[in-house]
Amino acid sequence: MAKKLLLVDGSSYLYRAFHALPDMRNPAGEPTNAIYGVLNMLRRLQKDYATDYSACVFDAKGKTFRDDWYPEYKANRPSMPADLASQIAPLHAAIKAMGWPVLMVEGVEADDVIGTLAYQASQQGIATIISTGDKDMAQLVDAHVSLINTMSNEAMDEAGVLAKFGVPPNRIVDYLSLIGDAVDNVPGVEKVGPKTAVKWLAQFDTLEEVIAHAEEVKGAVGEHLRRALDWLPMARKLITIRTDVPLDSTVADLVMRPADKPALVELYGHYHFRTWLREVQDNVVASAPVELGQVSLDLAAPPVAKAYETILTLEQLDVWISKLMQAELVSFDTETTSLDPMQAQLVGMSFAITPYQAAYLPLAHRGPDAPVQLPLDVVLARLQSWLEDASRAKVGQNLKYDMHVLANHDIRLAGVVHDTMLQAYILESHLPRNMDSLAQRHLGEATISYESVTGKGVSQIGFDQVELKLAAEYAAEDADITLRLHQNLYPRVHAVPKLDYVYRQIEMPLLPILWQIERNGVLLDSGLLEQQSHELGQAMLAMEQQAYELAGQPFNLNSPKQIQGILFDQLKLPVIKKTPGGVPSTDEDVLSQLAADYPLPKILLEYRSLAKLKSTYTDKLPRMVNAATGRVHTSYSQAVAVTGRLSSVEPNLQNIPVKTAEGRRVREAFIAAPGCVLVSADYSQIELRIMAHLSGDSSLVKAFMEDADIHSATAAEIFGVTLAEVSSEQRRVAKTINFGLIYGMSAFGLASQLGLERAAAQSYIDRYFARYPGVATYMQGTRATAYEFGYVETVFGRRLWLPEIRSSNKHRRDGAERAAINAPMQGTAADLIKLAMIAVAGWLAREQMQTRIIMQVHDELVLEVPQVELNSVLENLSGLMCHVAQLNVPLQVGVGVGKNWEAAH
Repeated sequence: MAKKLLLVDGSSYLYRAFHALPDMRNPAGEPTNAIYGVLNMLRRLQKDYATDYSACVFDAKGKTFRDDWYPEYKANRPSMPADLASQIAPLHAAIKAMGWPVLMVEGVEADDVIGTLAYQASQQGIATIISTGDKDMAQLVDAHVSLINTMSNEAMDEAGVLAKFGVPPNRIVDYLSLIGDAVDNVPGVEKVGPKTAVKWLAQFDTLEEVIAHAEEVKGAVGEHLRRALDWLPMARKLITIRTDVPLDSTVADLVMRPADKPALVELYGHYHFRTWLREVQDNVVASAPVELGQVSLDLAAPPVAKAYETILTLEQLDVWISKLMQAELVSFDTETTSLDPMQAQLVGMSFAITPYQAAYLPLAHRGPDAPVQLPLDVVLARLQSWLEDASRAKVGQNLKYDMHVLANHDIRLAGVVHDTMLQAYILESHLPRNMDSLAQRHLGEATISYESVTGKGVSQIGFDQVELKLAAEYAAEDADITLRLHQNLYPRVHAVPKLDYVYRQIEMPLLPILWQIERNGVLLDSGLLEQQSHELGQAMLAMEQQAYELAGQPFNLNSPKQIQGILFDQLKLPVIKKTPGGVPSTDEDVLSQLAADYPLPKILLEYRSLAKLKSTYTDKLPRMVNAATGRVHTSYSQAVAVTGRLSSVEPNLQNIPVKTAEGRRVREAFIAAPGCVLVSADYSQIELRIMAHLSGDSSLVKAFMEDADIHSATAAEIFGVTLAEVSSEQRRVAKTINFGLIYGMSAFGLASQLGLERAAAQSYIDRYFARYPGVATYMQGTRATAYEFGYVETVFGRRLWLPEIRSSNKHRRDGAERAAINAPMQGTAADLIKLAMIAVAGWLAREQMQTRIIMQVHDELVLEVPQVELNSVLENLSGLMCHVAQLNVPLQVGVGVGKNWEAAH
């Protein structure tokens, strides 16, 4: 049997692992995702491929011979992120400790080392497997060389290369020369993509023949080809992987060594790879620290034994109360009867003061085997002073929920100084923040899940029915894990002043304010909603009849299959797009396009809109009124949206339609209490103002400083007319551009919005950027920042992560670039409204007023104001909101008053 060689493109996987995996860190806060990703891949390769020779190849530091040929080679690559650079030395040490030969050749890229070794192996009759994610490597494939990509589970031989690229391996260099390599900053022929390159090579066979027949290629693409003729030989030279570089090692040298288990114990322990550590730790004693550049690692500490206690006697409780009163910080958690914060009752409480030590205080466990527990009223009486003491610092995971639970028992939790969910949100808003995920990611621990103790689905039991021993371990672990997460996460937040500001000055002060807003709730006119439901139902029945007449038969307006049959089989309307299953789509986008020319799709859209309004709001809202308060109590999610915006659930107040008369009528049912009015305060054009601030564009700043109508001002700029000459149509175009560009809209998107040809839309955008060059510069810089760091920032320093910004999928990457443009504006707007809530709530408290904030929706605050306090609120509210931050342009707030939300807004 022929021998085999496995060559791993370490540099390719290094970057891919770093950008593909979440931000993983050890307890010391050191990044570990690239180390983990590459080692995991190597472990998998060892398991899946039995080879005689193996090596992991990395790029060496410094320039290569290609830089001498072409100084701009790879010039567009951003510098290596610090979090990646810090992982390279320990990664190399770990790979060597696993027994892999590691190769780096000065002045030569990893590709050329791999190419040379593969060529040598082929000369010796040795089959080569190259593990890489780099498409350039496809040029090396032949009868003896194949590729595998462990990140995409893709394997390619000669037939696979042809199937993937449309050309055989011996034409990959020609193919890449024509289309260029943006990653390495090697230009190809302008406007030539894969399809054209494949077409030319099919017609002319080689790059040389394409060049020779360039005069025969017609049209603009032919002109582009002829302009590139002098460049193409250099492109080919740069893209060609060398197979003849001098190497100190031969294939025969690339033999795996036995693993250095003591070194692996050191490394896995330091970087908290616990599963791998257990594999090698048995009976292994490390003889000396492993040197990693400047870092020296100590022996991995043995797992710490956990000491969890169940409090069942007053004596135990008194001991713990004494501990709580003396502790600098206590991790606190509740176990309850419900996930509904306004309804949940206590089942138990848990506490942790020292890592790996915690206690569970059961209060309402029931069942034949449940032991006698301390009476709830006795326990709350003894704990009340500590729970309500603002000087007794507490940390929890989503403490707003625990505040509600205790409030249901007439206790106001105070001293809430830290929340691990918010710490994780500040650090990594793009990643899951439930405790199980956080513990796995940051502590390397698998926690006891809620479902594992309660069951799930129809067989799930309440926590009060869980066997006490199991419940105690689960609950005590929650408090312990929360404390240890705080010790891991908060130092990392605190170490970055901007992040610390967002956490300490925005998110943590907001937490009790949101709790109070949720407790306040909103008064509803249920009778009005029931009337609206009836009217909507009648309107839907009328629409059904219209739809039947247009279709020529009755059908189910809620059935995509029947709608598809009516629209495309019977009425023969044009198919806009198809579903993954290959049938014509009837989604909202399709119906919207068809509605411009055909009546039935328009009726279907209107019907769907009314049906959603009826089921989601007019039918549902009256059923959500809390019997005890007579109000609806939404729950504001503080740590969900990656931009920092609040979201609300049960009910969702953010999505009540305001562009239709029927949607606005729903707002009429949100009413003020007797003797009160509702006051709505809404930031005006906030994201455009933030764009002016961030871009510093002089014309945009000037328009806001002069309090001009920004859309008319923009129209005057791009159409070259005076403000007085701006037509309504020109203002409409300018408004669409203003709002479209802050969401990263392309010429194609603008053309669709305005019903224009794409060229005309592009002309408008070009004129816009010519008049507002600062905006263009800002957008360009923001994309570059996003690509370099993987995130962008708000004015206040909140990090908005963009995990798809370096995606190989163009659609995802383009979406991330659009998000990069908008996220700083949307995120800054979110920060501003949060600061406004803090300022307004603080003023109301200082003045001891009865006015209450009852809703926050997008850029708007809604307050319920007693008539006797209305003048004071109107005099101060706008100023409070406008002065929460100093931007380069003034903030403006519109304030309205009414007996219901719609009237006030």
